[in-house]
Amino acid sequence: MKDMKNPLSPETYVQRLRPREEDIRGPYFRDQTAIIHSMPFRRLKHKTQVFFSPDNDHVCTRMEHTLHVATIAAAICRVLGLDVDLAQAISLGHDLGHAPFGHRGEEVLDDLLREHGGFNHELYALRVVDKLANDGAGLNLTYGVRDGIVCHCGEKYEKQIQPRKEQIDLNEIRKLGIYPSTYEGCIVRMSDKISYLGRDIEDGIRAGIINEEEVPGNIREILGRKNGEIIDTLVNDLIDESQQTGAISFSDRNHQLMRALYDFNMGNIYTSAPLEEYGMFCEKILRTLFDELIRIYQKYGRDYPKYDNDPVPLFRRFGRHVQKLAGVYDQEQTPAEVIVSDYIAGMTDNYALACVHEVFIPEPIKFDLPRTLI
Repeated sequence: MKDMKNPLSPETYVQRLRPREEDIRGPYFRDQTAIIHSMPFRRLKHKTQVFFSPDNDHVCTRMEHTLHVATIAAAICRVLGLDVDLAQAISLGHDLGHAPFGHRGEEVLDDLLREHGGFNHELYALRVVDKLANDGAGLNLTYGVRDGIVCHCGEKYEKQIQPRKEQIDLNEIRKLGIYPSTYEGCIVRMSDKISYLGRDIEDGIRAGIINEEEVPGNIREILGRKNGEIIDTLVNDLIDESQQTGAISFSDRNHQLMRALYDFNMGNIYTSAPLEEYGMFCEKILRTLFDELIRIYQKYGRDYPKYDNDPVPLFRRFGRHVQKLAGVYDQEQTPAEVIVSDYIAGMTDNYALACVHEVFIPEPIKFDLPRTLI
């Protein structure tokens, strides 16, 4: 087995934006607890993984996906002798930047923010943990965890990756494709893909969008028919190849099959007619909320009492959000579009639906009815 030593000094990876004295948990386990107790993490249970606002407790949500990534990455790290706490912390935080309605929501916000650098969930996740969470205080995570979060990019299908060798200012990253600086971060990046390919097949079958026999035969025979079989095959393949090469790597055969499985999912699930149709409604919802919140922000600005007196509950809550993050927005001189995007990106699917209802349907008038009907 080839030695896997992270290229930067151990002291670099445990640096925080604000120094703090570490406790018995150690830096990376402490980061795990900070993430789990944060509001953005709690909201993952009601955010889309693939199927929008699922009316079924057994359909994968963003939180379930996050936990899958954490367990897969931990298993690989145990065998390769790497830091399990670091890998799990990165895994738990890697999708904190996802918008409501999954990648469709991300595409909508990217379009709405095209004049302000666009939007992608990896960069936004770093913004969440550094600046927005905890009412603007951020989570003050270690460099190693922040680095793994912003560089996880689970939609690229490389055969192998190795940690980058230089320390960079993570807040200066403006594009995807940069590799993490730790083997643990590289493993999370690969585990992200392992975790969702088979799970999405299961949900697609349950939703009636595909049936098992439509999955190409070589994928079923070699990778497996069930999600657990696919995970087991790819995890063991990654461990074996990584031990031989010293990089985080899949074998040629299984990498090709994994790419084929992704292409199958893309053509038969992700872009299927039911998801495309529902995605159109999701896009209308987010564009409507964006327009309405831009309008109200331009109307009230930082005059917070005006928000409190608005008849629409959404606008009252949005005003409190802006007020809590006023320190961040003042320091950045944040444009209105980004402020509104921050609020929308943090929404769950159900909350976004409820907000549209509030915009178009007023609260009922409350009558002071007599105690009896006589």
